[in-house]
Amino acid sequence: MEESLFKKLKQRPNKAIEQVKSLDREFIIRKLEQHESPPMELLLLADPSERSISKYVNKCELYVVVENDHTIGVYALMEIAPRKVELMNVAVAESYQGKGIGKVLVLHAIEVARASGMHAIELGTGNSSIAQLALYQKCGFRMKEIVHDYFIEHYAEPIFENGIQCRDMVRLDINLKTNECYHTY
Repeated sequence: MEESLFKKLKQRPNKAIEQVKSLDREFIIRKLEQHESPPMELLLLADPSERSISKYVNKCELYVVVENDHTIGVYALMEIAPRKVELMNVAVAESYQGKGIGKVLVLHAIEVARASGMHAIELGTGNSSIAQLALYQKCGFRMKEIVHDYFIEHYAEPIFENGIQCRDMVRLDINLKTNECYHTY
């Protein structure tokens, strides 16, 4: 029987805290402990529905990026099938956006998944999330599919970004063994 991502991460205590240098700043990326509350204010930057977040957050491993004891970013990684994880949420505090921290978090998530023996990592984002779509592709993700009207059907309030209504979910993925798009259909 294959071990879950969570068991493998717990067996790697030396990897729980990592220092990252970005733009002449030093950040620490660490796994959020079970007794710690998720940084909901940050998670809501990437997913505006607290109800939606509450459905997945307790099933995820959360990693936070900290600068001077202040949490400035987070990502949530959830095992969705044997050897496959989904990057459920990536968020950076607004005052830190545009400084490369989001890219560091996405690349960290890819490496955590790879080191844990995962074969694939996937994610979903809105059609109106132009900067996020560019970021994910720069990090090696490839477009897999479009889930039409996802945000219309799953969110009570309309979402607008960049003057565009967020209607459709764009699914992206990476095969971690080859760093290529990993389609399973």
